[in-house]
Amino acid sequence: MHVVSLSQCPEQPWRNGGGTTRELLTWPATADWTLRISVARIARDGPFSAYPGISRWFTVLSGGGVELSWPGRQVQLSPGTAPLPFDGQDAPGCRLLAGATEDLNLMLRRDRARGSLQAVQPGQPWSAAAGWRGLYTADACTLHTAHAQKQEAAVTHASLAYAPLAHALPAHSLAWDDEAAAGAWWLQADTPPRAWWVHLQGLPA
Repeated sequence: MHVVSLSQCPEQPWRNGGGTTRELLTWPATADWTLRISVARIARDGPFSAYPGISRWFTVLSGGGVELSWPGRQVQLSPGTAPLPFDGQDAPGCRLLAGATEDLNLMLRRDRARGSLQAVQPGQPWSAAAGWRGLYTADACTLHTAHAQKQEAAVTHASLAYAPLAHALPAHSLAWDDEAAAGAWWLQADTPPRAWWVHLQGLPA
């Protein structure tokens, strides 16, 4: 399990001066990524940048929220609103509703992978196909994951058993595993945490 804290990620100012971005992860490589996860602080109104060939998910972490607009369509998002998926080529305009916001962003290259960003449902385990899986949490919590254990020398899929592992995570951190075992992940915290599951699935060869 890899863990990176938002506080470890330097702020990168936008060229238009409208905000800053902290890049948590570009995977599998910085220059040629398939998946990119970042947190942005939007300080003023303005258009998003266009990203051809990229699928995007956007959710508000804190602040007064935003209104994203396309021709003939407007969507308002605030803390607690479900993540919004959209085509990175169709860059929306962005209007702040009540001051600066902090936002979580997921980007995927469509020609390489499919994926999703979804809010954690308190008390409910989350299952996804084995492979790349992650969690961004805005609150301190403990992440429980399944871990494959060999039960005999000649191991087949049927002879694998899954034991839980516990990972203590600080607030505003990203945890991810690019060889995650099948089985459920779930969270433990004193109060329901603000957190989001991330799943990445490669395209068939």
